[in-house]
This record gives sequence, structure tokens and C-alpha cells, in this order.
Amino acid sequence: MKPIKKNVFFELRDFYILWSTQSVSQLGSSITTFALALWLYEKTGSSLSTATLSICSYAPYILMSIFAGALTDQFNKKNTMLGCDMFAVICTITVLVLFRTNRLMVWHLYVLNAISGLMNTVQQPASEVAMTLIIPEKYYQKTSGLRSLSRSLISILNPLIATALYSFAGLNGVIAIDIGSFIVAFVPLLFFIKIPESKSDKKENMLGLIKEGLTFLKETPLIMTLILFMSGVNLVASAFDATLPGYVLPNPKGGSSVLGIVTSCSGVAMIIGSLIVSALPKPKDRIKVIYLTMLFSLGTENFLLAFSREPALWCIGQIIGWILVPIMDANLDVILRSTIPVELQGRVYACRNTLQFFTIPIGLFLGGFMVDNVCEPVMRIYGNFPILKTLFGAGKSSGAALMMFLLGVSGSLLCFITGKRLKKYQYNEK
Repeated sequence: MKPIKKNVFFELRDFYILWSTQSVSQLGSSITTFALALWLYEKTGSSLSTATLSICSYAPYILMSIFAGALTDQFNKKNTMLGCDMFAVICTITVLVLFRTNRLMVWHLYVLNAISGLMNTVQQPASEVAMTLIIPEKYYQKTSGLRSLSRSLISILNPLIATALYSFAGLNGVIAIDIGSFIVAFVPLLFFIKIPESKSDKKENMLGLIKEGLTFLKETPLIMTLILFMSGVNLVASAFDATLPGYVLPNPKGGSSVLGIVTSCSGVAMIIGSLIVSALPKPKDRIKVIYLTMLFSLGTENFLLAFSREPALWCIGQIIGWILVPIMDANLDVILRSTIPVELQGRVYACRNTLQFFTIPIGLFLGGFMVDNVCEPVMRIYGNFPILKTLFGAGKSSGAALMMFLLGVSGSLLCFITGKRLKKYQYNEK
């Protein structure tokens, strides 16, 4: 057994180094983002201002992903990642200098966050292709589970570390840690990791590259259907994220501390799911795993929260809703990496990002709008009807409970309809 383990470690050496160091860097960036939101709220007292900070970071990802993928396929992946890291850390250092000289203003953060978001937009598809180039195909599921594990740990740790650091050392200390995490990622990538060049590491017409990515999706209905399915899942999930605070905070058994606990359960579930998927054998039908896990997650969680009144059940609902996500994600990742030619992956992943994630801001807006302007008024007017009161309770949170029910129905229908369509396609894994 020992020679086999050593052989596995040798085959995944570059992945382990890249994954671990980049995870440290992502944690540092996440800590700074959270701390800047705390600083901004202290300065403005506005939730909208802090939300705009996230929008400025996320907007380039939605708007520019399709072009970023073309750039990724034109240039060397390692150099692209190094360059994006350099631009990002320059933005961080700029924030530190402005803060230290008492010149930091709200608009500075918006502009710098937009630049950092743009760098992330370029780096993300380059990183995805780099992972494909350094990971043997037989380890796709294993490595996908490890990457999901690190993302889950970051989502749990970054608010805890950021809050503690910000309280103890202020913004200076937080940014110093972020710069240190940059060095941890930059040095190994520069000196110790070799990323092979793919066939497309040469200059071509950008519009032609974008067209190739879109053409591949059009000619590969399995991949296109999976991407559109995940776009629908993101719409429902982001609407749920917008609904959850309106459900927990005004509830007699809720409040801000309960919301924090309920929210953290999703990260815990993701960690458990990531460990499970790393140990699971290859499934017989990856396509079926994808839509069945989402049917279980979207249906069970939303209905459980809609009809329950106990925080313990809300936590269970979050765990149920998120524990299978890494399993879905790993199987989707294997299908994408093994189906899309590596020389096309940058542009196809970029097109995927635009198509799959543009529904997130729409879902966030839709969830908040529906709760405030549709579901809450309906429950105020008709909430005394016995069936509605029994199902969704009474008071302000009842409208959010009704919205949870509607999301459960929508998510279940999405999975049933897509599952029926996906049965037409065949995926043959090597």
C-alpha cells in the first residue's frame, strides 16, 4: 500500500501545492473583504453601502467572464494567474496606504473592489484550466471534493477570523495578513509549480475564441442543459438566501444570533459533504446524481423551513440542503473536465460562468421583492385563514415562510423537468 500512496502523492504533487496555497490566499482575501464590509458599515451605517461593495466585486464576473475566457485561452495559464494575483495585491496595498493616510473613502473601495473582481474574473477560468492540466483524469472526483472542502472551510472561518482580527488589530492587521497570504500563494506558484501549456496558448482573434466557446456549448446539448439547470438552481438558491433573514430575524424564536447559527450550518454541511465525496467511488450515472441531489436539497430544505417553527429544524434544513452540494459539484466537475477539450476549457468555462451565475443577483432581488411586496401582504390579508396559519404561522415571518414554500415547489419542478430532459443524453466516462 505504501508505494501506491507515494505514487498518488507524486501524481498530485502540483495539485496539492497549488490547492493548499491558493486556499490560503483565498482565505486572506475573504477576511479582508469581510473586514472592509465591517469598516464600511461603521462609517456609513448603511446596509446598502455594504451590499454595493459586493456588487462592485461581483458585477465584472457576470459581465466580463465571456471575454476573460478568451483571454485565458490566448495566454499562458501560470503567467495569467501570477499577473492577476499581482494586480489584486496592489489593490489591497492601495487600500492600506489610503487608510493609513486617512484618505480612504467609500468610492475608493467600490473602484478597487471592481478592479479586484475583474482580476478574479480573468484568474478563475485560468485556474480551472490549470487544474485540468495538472490533475490526472482518474483523480478528478477526489480533487473536486478537496477543493469543495477548502471552499467550505473558508466560508466558515473567514467571518470568525475577520471579526477577531478586526477587533484586535484593526484594518491594518487584517490587510497585513492578506498580504502574507498572497506571498504564501505567489512564491510556490512562481518557483515550484509547473503548469503545462495547452494547445491554445497562442494569440487568436478574441471574438473568434468567444464564438468557439459558444459554438461548443450549442453543439454539446448535455453540457448546455447542465449549465442552464445550474442557472435555475442558482436562481432558487439565491432567492432563498434573500428570504432567510426575513424568515429568521423577525421570528419569535429567531434573531441575529440564531441567523448566524443557521447560516453557519450550511458551511458545516459542505465540509461533511466534501469529505464524503472524496471517499465515494465513481457512480454509475453521474447525470442522475446531479439532478437527484438537487431535487433532494431544494425540495427538502425549503419545505422543512416553510412548515417548521423550531430553530433546531431550521439548522437540520440547512444541513440537508447543503450536504449533497459537494457531491453534485464533483460529478458536474468531472463531466465538464472530461467532456470539454482542454484547449477550449478557458473560453467554455467563461461562457459557463456568465450563463450559470447571472441568475444570482436576479434571485437575490427577486427573493427580497417577493417577500416584501407579495408574500408578506398576502399573509397580512389572508393569514388568518386556518390552512395558511397552520402551514406558515402568523406574524411578519409568515410571508417569508410562504416564499420558502414557493421556492420548494419551483426547485422541485425545475429538477423534475430537467431530469426528464437529461435522460435523453448519454455520458460515457473513460
